[in-house]
Amino acid sequence: MRVFKFGGASVKDAAGVKNVVKVLQETGHENTLLVVSAMGKTTNAMEAIVNAYFNDKEALAGNVQESIDYHETILQDLFSNPKHVIFVRVKELFDEVKGFLAWNKSPKYNFVYDQVVGYGELISTTILSHYFNEIGLTCNWLDVRDYIKTDDSYRDVSVNWEKTQERVKSIDRSKLHITQGFLGSDDNNFTTTLGREGSDYTAAILAYCLNADSVTIWKDVPGVLNADPRYFNEAQLLNKISYREAIELAFYGASVIHPKTLQPLQQKEIPLHVKSFVNPKDPGTTVGKGIGIEPEVPCFIVKKNQVLMKLSSLDFSFIVEDSISELFKLLHDHKMKVDLIQNSAISFSVCVDNRFGRLDELLNLLKSRFKVVHHEGVSLYTIRHFNEKAIESLQNGHEILLEQRSKETVQLVVK
Repeated sequence: MRVFKFGGASVKDAAGVKNVVKVLQETGHENTLLVVSAMGKTTNAMEAIVNAYFNDKEALAGNVQESIDYHETILQDLFSNPKHVIFVRVKELFDEVKGFLAWNKSPKYNFVYDQVVGYGELISTTILSHYFNEIGLTCNWLDVRDYIKTDDSYRDVSVNWEKTQERVKSIDRSKLHITQGFLGSDDNNFTTTLGREGSDYTAAILAYCLNADSVTIWKDVPGVLNADPRYFNEAQLLNKISYREAIELAFYGASVIHPKTLQPLQQKEIPLHVKSFVNPKDPGTTVGKGIGIEPEVPCFIVKKNQVLMKLSSLDFSFIVEDSISELFKLLHDHKMKVDLIQNSAISFSVCVDNRFGRLDELLNLLKSRFKVVHHEGVSLYTIRHFNEKAIESLQNGHEILLEQRSKETVQLVVK
């Protein structure tokens, strides 16, 4: 069985949905499980709904209607019969969102987030499933929440592999299935999410449990590039990457492959293909067993909007094991994603992603125990397989706040 993952850019409008059909017609669609993200920027729109629910009730109805109108346009472009059942089904799904927001009593943002934002995937896969069947491409819709079981750490869950494996093995491998990326459910059957961009991880989880032959991630780029073309000129296609190298790139923040995606695939040596949905017959990039990358070129990764904190002891005492242990506990408790650390005898520097917005709370605690200097809005650049020319290309016009080198990797925090 093959697992195909289509992201939001591939299904952002009716033309995108029709192109998915074209890809399936060119590559075959038997014994295939499709994992599909929310359409276009729907996840952002759903996040706006959650934010309005907590912070701006007057904007809430308008935000919901905006998402309804967006999907309505796609439906009208795909289905000529205005009485088709899909119009009713999508309305029912949005009514579920409205209903949840009306009766919910939980004040917990992360819980509400997971219950609302996941509807983007439920709606997109419902639309695709009905369209496929409408044009004669028989497709079975699966609710991924019935298969991927997790804990209840909403927005940042861990997978219960034993329960997930038990449920996934019941999937009929002979059919074309479509299901949602990004989602799971806890023991109380509340929706959970695997983290932003978690649909790639969903594909890997299902492939692992199905012992799939391969996973293909369909993107709007020709494959894995050595740099993000939004930020770097002359990005090159990487033809082949080893699991190890891909895990390194993902760890440092390469955006094409989700950081958690590769571990389950590597364990069972399931090849991962990253290909273009615009040119599906092009070879793209293959991630599998092997050494390094082909071609051997520097790989550039950038993380924007980071926070660099430089801590030093108030009394010039050493920052050693007990201090570092305390610092990491605080970072963990405040859900900071640590991207780089550097320490000396009396100082400790850490570059973090403040994705849960708890920086001020953390800083107040740190300032009671350390001298703290922090910089917000910095960028963290990582170069794998660097050379001096590659480093020089990043230094021009930037203030370097921190530099760290190892044998194969250099990282620069710049302002």
